[in-house]
Parts: sequence; C-alpha cells; structure tokens
Amino acid sequence: MGDKAQTHHPGAAGRALTADRPTSVRNVVLVGHTGSGKTTLVEALALTAGAVNRAGRVEDGGTVSDYDDIEHRQQRSVQLSLVPVAWDGIKVNLLDTPGYADFVGELRAGLRAADAALFVVSASDGVDGSTRMVWEECAAVGMPRAIVITHLEAARADFEEMTRICAEAFGGDDPDAVLPLYLPLRGPGQPDGHAPVTGLVGLLSRKLFDYSTGERKESEPGEDQQPGIEDARNRLIEGIIAESEDETLMDRYLGGEQVDNKTLVQDLERAVARGSFFPVLAAAPAAEGARQGLGTVELLELVTGGFPTPFEHPMPGVTTIDGRPRELKPCDTDGPLVAEVVKTSSDPYVGRLSLVRVFSGTLRPDQPVHVSGHGLADRGHEDHDVDEKVGTLSMAFGKQQRPVTHAVAGDLVCVAKLGRAETGDTLSAKDDPLLMEPWQMPDPLLPVAIRAHSKADEDKLSQGLARLVAEDPTMRLEQNQDTHQVVLWCLGEAHADVALERLRSRYGVQVDVVPHKVSLRETFATKATGRGRHVKQSGGHGQYAICEIEVEPLPGGSGIEFVDKVVGGAVPRQFIPSVEKGVRAQAAKGVAAGYPLVDVRVTLLDGKAHSVDSSDAAFQTAGALALREAAADARIHLLEPVAEVTVLVGDAYVGPVMSDLSGRRGRLLGTEQTGSGRTLIRAEVPEFEIGRYAVDLRSLSHGTARFDRAYARHEPMPPQIAERLREQAGDEG
Repeated sequence: MGDKAQTHHPGAAGRALTADRPTSVRNVVLVGHTGSGKTTLVEALALTAGAVNRAGRVEDGGTVSDYDDIEHRQQRSVQLSLVPVAWDGIKVNLLDTPGYADFVGELRAGLRAADAALFVVSASDGVDGSTRMVWEECAAVGMPRAIVITHLEAARADFEEMTRICAEAFGGDDPDAVLPLYLPLRGPGQPDGHAPVTGLVGLLSRKLFDYSTGERKESEPGEDQQPGIEDARNRLIEGIIAESEDETLMDRYLGGEQVDNKTLVQDLERAVARGSFFPVLAAAPAAEGARQGLGTVELLELVTGGFPTPFEHPMPGVTTIDGRPRELKPCDTDGPLVAEVVKTSSDPYVGRLSLVRVFSGTLRPDQPVHVSGHGLADRGHEDHDVDEKVGTLSMAFGKQQRPVTHAVAGDLVCVAKLGRAETGDTLSAKDDPLLMEPWQMPDPLLPVAIRAHSKADEDKLSQGLARLVAEDPTMRLEQNQDTHQVVLWCLGEAHADVALERLRSRYGVQVDVVPHKVSLRETFATKATGRGRHVKQSGGHGQYAICEIEVEPLPGGSGIEFVDKVVGGAVPRQFIPSVEKGVRAQAAKGVAAGYPLVDVRVTLLDGKAHSVDSSDAAFQTAGALALREAAADARIHLLEPVAEVTVLVGDAYVGPVMSDLSGRRGRLLGTEQTGSGRTLIRAEVPEFEIGRYAVDLRSLSHGTARFDRAYARHEPMPPQIAERLREQAGDEG
C-alpha cells in the first residue's frame, strides 16, 4: 500500500475513467459526521489523482463535490455525490455522502453502491454516536473499512489520542484491529501540536514521506524519531499477523523470526479486504498551489491495493418479476443485465439523471431496458414495470457530464433520459426482466403539511411533488382524507427545508407550510335520544319528516351501526334508508367539534310521515337533525389517535427518553436489552404529542437514538385538551 513508495504520474491516468473489467474498479463510500472533512478529502484525492486542477476545480470552474446551489447556500452536503478518479490503472468511484442525520437516505444509497467505506473522523470533534451506528451497520454485513483522521492542524489535535478513541469506538472486542499505518510528523520546533503536519512515517517501510513542499518526497526518518516508530511498528505487525491466514506466523514472529515486508503487506491487504482489520491514516488538503494533499497518495494506495474489487461484494437478492429467486454469478460482465438506480436527480440541461450501480452484465448507451420498481408503495412510489431506452452514459465531474462508452458489472455510471426510473428501481434486459431486493431505507417520521401559495402553484403542485418523491424514497407523500391536508413526511427539518427549496427552485412551485392536523374523531360517551323534526310548508309540495332515534356508544373500532326498530309503519319502509343516509352524512361532519363520529349504534325508534309532503330528502334532513339533538343532550368524547412507539436508544439515554415519553402523555409498555449497549423502549403515545418527535429525540439522544411509530387506535382525549380544541373549532367556525 502506501509503503510501496512508487512514483505516480497522475494527469492522463486520472482521466481514464472507463473500466473494462470489474477488477479495475473500486467503489468507496466516505462516511462521517457533518464537518469531518469528507468533501474536502474527496477534492484532495481528486487533485492528487489529476482529476482536478491545482485550485481544486474542474474545467468549468466548479468543484467536483457539493456543486448543487442548495449545498452552496447551506454550506454543507445534502446529497450523494460521485467523484471518479484513476490511480495506477484502477478506477476509484468516490461516493461523498452527507454527514447530517436528515440525509441518512443519501448515506444508505452510498452504502448500497459501495464495496468499502472510509470513515472520516475529525481530530477536533472525535467520533459521534451516529458514526458509531453506521460502523455497526457496516460490521453487520462485513463491509471493509478504514479510518481517516482529518483536521490535525487544529489546536490540541492529537493523532495518537484520536487513534485510541477510534480503537475504543470501532474495535469492539479487538481494539488491536484498529491501528495506524503511518505516524504524522509536525514541523520542527513546534512540539505543542499547533504546527501543521508536514509528513508521514510509514510504519512498515520505515520511510518518511515529506509533503512540506506540496509534493510527496521520500526520505529517511531521523534518529530521534526511531523509538516511537519502532513501538508503533511492532504493534502494527502483531495486529496484521493476528489476522494472517498463516496460523504459524505469530508463533514464528514471537520466536524472533523476521517477517518480510512483502508478506506483511499481502496479509494486511487480505485482512482489510475481508473486513477484519481497519487501518488508520491521516490526511489533509493540499496547500494553495500544491499538487498533493498530505496522506492522499497513501490513501489512494490503500484503496487500490487493500480494498476489495466488486467481485468480492455479495450479490443482493435477485428475483424474477413474479418473485421467483434467480441465481446469478457475482459481477459477471457477460451475464444478464442487472443494475440498480441508487440516486435520481434532475439537471436543468440534461433532464433526469440516474446514478446506476451495475451488478451484472454490461450497460451501453441506447440500450433497451426493463425498469422495475416494487416494494415502496407505502411511500408514494407505486409498483411499476415499464420498458425504456437508456440515453447517454456519463461520468459526473461537478456539473459536467463526461460521456463514456459502457459500464461493466461493478461500475457506477450516470444514465440520462430514464423518464420513469426512480431511486431503488432495477434495470434489466427487456426480454429477461428481473428485480433486486431493495436496500433498507429509514422511515420519514416528521410530518410537514403544505398548501400551494397561489392558484398557479396549485396547478403545478401535484406534478412537482410526484417528481420530488421519485428522486427521494426517504420522503413520503400523503393526501390525508380526514384532514384534507397534503403532507410530506420527512426525516427532519433540514430534509424538509431542502425538499421545499427544490420544489421552488427546481420545479417552480411555491408552497406554504401550515400546522399539521391530527385525525381526530368524536363518539358518544353516554346513551342519548334525539328527535328530528323537519316540517315546512311554503306553497305547493311541503316537506314533512319526523324521526326519533336512540344513540349508544360501542367499543372502539366498531364504526357506525344503524338499527331499525320502527313498528306499525310510523316511518314508511322506503324512507328508512333515507334516515340512515342522513344520520351517516351528519356523522361524517361531526356533532361537536367537526370531527367524524364513530363507534356508535343509532337505533330508529319511531317517527311520522305525510302522505304527500314526505320525501327522501326530508327524512335525510330529519335523521341529521335527530343525531344533532341527541348529541346536544349527551357527553361527547373527542378521540385522538394513539401510536405505538418503539425507541432504540443507548443505555446512557434511557432515563431521559423514558421521562420525555411520560411527559408526552405516553404509557410505557416495557423495555428490553438489545445488546451493544442499547435498550428498546416500547410505549403508547398520543399522536398529538409526537409531531416533532423525530427532531426532539435526536436532540435528546445526541443523534444516537431512532424510533418507529405505528397507529394503534383512537381513544378519548383528556377533557381539558378536548375543551380547548372545541373552543378553537368554534372560533374557526
């Protein structure tokens, strides 16, 4: 890896971005919290590989990552970005992900597209809880990982201390699986740690790589540096040997046998590729005018030499359209076409662009494909199976799209003009349609109710929202029939802000955010009777209908039950359905605060009719009046929806989370340990109290908790809250 000390000539090699075989591709996702330096690191790697100029720009003057206007305004990444570079004949697809929790959907898409991960950790901020959670997710699927420590120029930044923290956070039961490959060196005469890091010492090669001139130069470390190097080197060698496939190597090493560097590097590369050893490196962006950023050469060598090829990536489950399993060879360039849309975006010049990971076969421009999208109907993405033709294939460099001739299995490519393809869809051969198992996406749990700002916006709203959710499967669109609101379910406030900004700037739709309404119900708490009298005479045929009803409460979930107990024909048979229709129409409008009436039995007891003036309309009106009169003499309960909430939280935050749930009128149902220092809390909480819980829980747990919610039932609301809502309904009326 970095100790090979080869001489590289980027330039033209950095532009060789069409891979002809899977072994010449590496797909790497960068993971880390906001501000850890992922985007800066991607641009430094692109500079070192010759993909950008010395100012960190592509030919049009833009950056290769965070080129979206929203990202410029917010000064942070909000979407997944692909930056392809070339190094030693290997195409490296760098996937830069947002660090903010609201955009975890983009992170999950990056994890799906990648074969290995670089965890970027700031020396000034440390390891946050959300980064630990992503590490555990990667560990669960055996994804190879390495750690890059940035911001070493910060005051009091300590590489050794950060390495120790990373070993504790990421090493689990084996902290010796997290060890540095290089030690950073600071400038002379600056022992207090405030000087910039100017070079690295390779622990295996015992070589010093000096970046102080802006370009990597190799030399020998000084005598005063040798003791620290040897201690770290011995620990690294023992860590590598512990992961060696040669079980005799450790005994031989401890017995005094010297292990040659070639064997150590080979064992290191194998251990990294299979996800059992996690090297720590340091990196910094290039100084102004410099050609290489500190540690970027070493990092590119690790990626190309130690990270796995796409052949080693487990093939996600594949089925036929009707659900029959289909066995495919991993990464077979001549096999059936199976590719997946991992991101969808809109370009003002090109139109819709789909970032696609090819898992099998080879994708070419103008190729007919079958587009399958299944399993996301609950988020407003309807199942679909359509045939389309692939447009231009390209590689993204900032806002530029550089055409390529094909994309082999294992590679990533941007595809133009797939008008129906959405994020998560499968592309396959037109005559052999297949479907990939979807990756896990977080549930959007923050409701944002919106309405069109003007009539012109209303005309465009439906299409704009449809395109918005097609691009982002972590967003769910709801047309609530009870509250008559359009609701966007998002992952958090920042996610909502970006969605509404895109709706305005990209699709020309201005909306207003309005208070989100909860679907309330009404019911009778006591039995009551009512008499509906609708008698009018104003010339010609009059209106005559009288009915008497009894209303009694029923158990929750019973709906409305109508019973006819009229005797002697007091209400003619043809008008009894009219009474029921009037009762049900009034129930839908509500009888107290304007919310639908549920869970009651309405019994028609008696009535009167007129041989000429009675009619269907008159008895409908009488039925509605009878229900309103019964309600006036009864105690009416307002019913609020209650959600079953499960919260997965670190043990350190169990107390505060349980206390907070109790303060939201929640009923705690129990807790259970789930391992890894986490507890699952189950509770029932009124939906009135958890509208912003996605935001509040993140603050309460410092981003380490997550929750799910599911509708449980409607139940009576406390009288004081119900009275306040009735007053509000009266004021609005």
